[in-house]
Amino acid sequence: MAELATIARPYADALFKAAGGNAAEGARLKEQMAALAALAGDAGLRDFADNPKVSALQVFDLVAGIALQKGLALDVKAANLLQAVLDNGRLSALPEIAAQFGALVNAQGGVSDALVESAFPLDAAQLSDTMAALEKRFGRRLNPKVVVEPALIGGIRVTVGDEVLDTSVKARLEQMKAALTA
Repeated sequence: MAELATIARPYADALFKAAGGNAAEGARLKEQMAALAALAGDAGLRDFADNPKVSALQVFDLVAGIALQKGLALDVKAANLLQAVLDNGRLSALPEIAAQFGALVNAQGGVSDALVESAFPLDAAQLSDTMAALEKRFGRRLNPKVVVEPALIGGIRVTVGDEVLDTSVKARLEQMKAALTA
């Protein structure tokens, strides 16, 4: 079977072209796609969609209904994409489609998503200072998502695309262990 990234790329490109370069619309669609990707990650929904007795329209109605219950009224473009994905039996690719679409929207705006893992919660001032330093380090604006990861012991680990900056105590201890055992 083809890799999900290969399957997802044409869908993400089509949605990006449908957004027409409008940054506000791209951001709104990015949020909707993230919500749809979260729904598509549900094993029960995937089992329902994989049932041969269930039509793509029934799955679409279920997903749209759940989204509406969560306060998300689907944009026409997102709804059309969802319908095309379901018609082609590609529900499992929806999270990757959302990720690729998000990357396209970010690239258009000169922004990158950054996963900031911290040993302790960061307050607003700490996050602001950290992001200023990280934006200078990575050379672009960053959209942070902060996750508390106590296993780091101290410090932070930042992932931006395929780049990782690990200044955690855990990483330093691993480096010391490697140096001592070599």
